Amino acid sequence: MATVRICVCGDEGTGKSSLVTSLVKDVFVTSKIQATLPQITIPPFIGTPENVTTTVVDTSALPHERTELNKEIRKSNVILLVYSDHYSYERVALFWLPHFRSLAVNVPVVLCANKSDLTKSTSTDQVVDDEMLPVMDEFKEIDSCIRTSAREHHNINELFFLCQKAVTDPIAPLYDSKESALKPACVSALQRIFYLCDRDRDGYLSDAEVHDFQFKCFRKPLSDVDLSVIKSSIQRYSPDSVTEKGISQSGFIQLNKLFAEKGRHETIWLVLRTFHYTESLSLHSSFLSPKFDVPANSSAELSPAGYRFFVDLFLLHDKDNDGGLSPSELSALFAPTPGLPSQWLENDFPSCTVRNDAGYVTLQGWLAQWSMTTFLFPKTTLSYLAYFGFDTSLPSSNAHPTTSALTITKPRKRPPHTTAGRRRLPPISRTVLQAFIIGAPYSGKSTLLHTFLSRPLNTASGTYSPTLSPSTVVNTVELPGGKQVTLLLSDLASHESAILANPSALSKCDILIYAYDSSDPHSFAHTPALREKHKHLDECCPAMFVATKADKDRVTQDWEVQPEEYCGILGVAKPSHVSVEWGSVPELWIRVAEVGLDPGTAFVRREGEAEGEEEGWKGWWIAVGAVGVVTAAALGMWRRMSV
Repeated sequence: MATVRICVCGDEGTGKSSLVTSLVKDVFVTSKIQATLPQITIPPFIGTPENVTTTVVDTSALPHERTELNKEIRKSNVILLVYSDHYSYERVALFWLPHFRSLAVNVPVVLCANKSDLTKSTSTDQVVDDEMLPVMDEFKEIDSCIRTSAREHHNINELFFLCQKAVTDPIAPLYDSKESALKPACVSALQRIFYLCDRDRDGYLSDAEVHDFQFKCFRKPLSDVDLSVIKSSIQRYSPDSVTEKGISQSGFIQLNKLFAEKGRHETIWLVLRTFHYTESLSLHSSFLSPKFDVPANSSAELSPAGYRFFVDLFLLHDKDNDGGLSPSELSALFAPTPGLPSQWLENDFPSCTVRNDAGYVTLQGWLAQWSMTTFLFPKTTLSYLAYFGFDTSLPSSNAHPTTSALTITKPRKRPPHTTAGRRRLPPISRTVLQAFIIGAPYSGKSTLLHTFLSRPLNTASGTYSPTLSPSTVVNTVELPGGKQVTLLLSDLASHESAILANPSALSKCDILIYAYDSSDPHSFAHTPALREKHKHLDECCPAMFVATKADKDRVTQDWEVQPEEYCGILGVAKPSHVSVEWGSVPELWIRVAEVGLDPGTAFVRREGEAEGEEEGWKGWWIAVGAVGVVTAAALGMWRRMSV
């Protein structure tokens, strides 16, 4: 907030102008001052919270000044309401506060009992109990109250500090004075902060974790004496909240409740803002969605720091060390977030990734799932990195933005228009690839996806259940030499034609897998018909053909040419014959990954381009080279003969 605008209101003679003059002059002005002072501005460098500019507007309570008064009230973002005797006190509840409501303004009010030098026989505690608290209970807009004396310059700076703080650090979003409790949104935010600071996830803030929290929020260490005082304060109200392990979550909430009740809500706000919360107690949009643009033909992947963070997160929540995240462990892991990402739910997580025998996501599956999310929806990964506290995973001095957990790959070169040019495309250096599996119904696409996750397909019923909506599964493939590639396999299902016609969807695809059932004579015909309909496929992605159910008798396909001859015409490798029964499918994924990394090896020959034509230019250059060699040799011989 750039400016705090204070409107000083109250009955005539309560000392409003004297309070403002005493603030400006830093002493009580004994000479007569004008009834209504001109507007004054306090620059931000004079000890104001949050370094804001403060404007103080004095007003008159006279009836003929009511229009100007109402205008200033509406322009303000905090009201200083002053009274000084019994009559002006009664008018606080009978006139002033109802008048503010009638103007439909919703700003905090600071209640000031001025001229305390005239009632020295009455203690401040008595004034608070007898006068201020009853009014505060009735009117929730009263943010705080204070007793002052302009003549004695008592609590003058504190008064205007309260006004500033009512705007910069409002109590209303944090604390319900009628219920004497922190509001649910505040409790939820503090619970998330506790979760992030509880690094070992044991449910307690140890002394070391409290010290880290203190330094992160307040930039100064916490002495052992101060820590002992904090623990004693918590135990006074909640004895079980402090143990040998540290401060529990309920104790942490109780501590912040004490801050609110004692008027130290600026401390709560400092903590909330350190963890990127806004005045509405939501996380900053710039924190959840930082600028991160992926250029065309590039993709997003997890950086080493991102992988390390997700590994640590998995190991921290795998409490039973069984190598999998049970539903309760998964729920605890996602506690500081809105829940599982919507894209995960749509893709039937955790069935889309690697699980153990108990059905729990393994570390391999967990990392593969986040690799897929980063590849397809990088902004979702960035949001969840923020929820999980990636920026707080290191000490404050080494804090780093969530975008450092991601990296952008080098852009892929656009395939040239000629087959020869496409086949000269260099290998790509990426670790995440996506393949679209295309084929007729019954061609075994779902079985391929299940086998990719080392999970057998349930065929006990003997009935076929068609896949109606697209689904994607993810796993890692280890190539010869030890390099690992995360491979996404997508079954386009009934949306096949629409997705293949969508350039944006195709831009994410690294390889097309045409699958057909080698035991079904009508299965292969789907592929040529599809390629005829979407002729642009040949120029955008490399392709390979897969003959499934190879354990059954192979039949002649009902098409003009057989698959092997068809592949020869296209200039690609013959179909790979695989069968779940043979255990040959894992080798297929290695081949898919290799083609994805070196796309020039599997581009389809352009229609109308004769077999061997793509090699024509290569042959021409060889011929030119040979002629050059012969010419050079003849020239050398001529020179020797001349000598």
